[in-house]
Amino acid sequence: MAIDSVLLDRAEHRREGWLRLYSWAPHCLSFGRHEPAARRYDAARIAALGLDVVRRPTGGRAVWHAGELTYAVAAPIAWLGSLREAYVAIHEMLRRALATLGADATLAQTTRTPGVGAGACFAQPAGGEVMVGGRKVIGSAQLRQEEALLQHGSILLENDQSVVGTVSVGSAPPDLAAPLSTLLGRSIERGDVATAVAGAATSSWTGDWDTITEPSDVLDAATLHTDRFRSRAWTWAR
Repeated sequence: MAIDSVLLDRAEHRREGWLRLYSWAPHCLSFGRHEPAARRYDAARIAALGLDVVRRPTGGRAVWHAGELTYAVAAPIAWLGSLREAYVAIHEMLRRALATLGADATLAQTTRTPGVGAGACFAQPAGGEVMVGGRKVIGSAQLRQEEALLQHGSILLENDQSVVGTVSVGSAPPDLAAPLSTLLGRSIERGDVATAVAGAATSSWTGDWDTITEPSDVLDAATLHTDRFRSRAWTWAR
């Protein structure tokens, strides 16, 4: 989360565009920026299960990061139109990527955005998110910072989101999550999905792309954000 925050800073101050693809080790439960996590999720149960937990800089609702690929796009908003136009454009890029893997992916119809207290991110789609066979395979959230945006989300590969229901207080809403491996009936390699997403991004957004293999300046800058994301007060304050 600290690295994604740095990419947003660079999009704002240097007018750079970034695509980052990564996975989580160890697996982790993330809360949305404004989600009422302290009321919605059982902290004692999470601790007893030994789950790592973090609050994201972006909005949205809880996501379990395991058997998935997380993407992050940071860019000046003007490059993609409005925030809403960017949300749809990024998901259209992701839809094209999944199509190259054999998924009959579509974008969810525009609906009222679910409230932050509505349960897990994958409990229902927001308009423009990626669906396969009526099931949600990508959940995303945004943050605006001055004239730049950060959008990141989880592409489900092998695991569903049942863990979120396990640690929810009270009854959990129905879960529309379905991993690609289940929908396609075969194992999905994370590297293949990353390659598909990178290819779709470079074909969707023209310009000169550089692959960063030694991101020491980004990692050094991320140390300015790490205390916040490691803070229990930040994670559980709401």
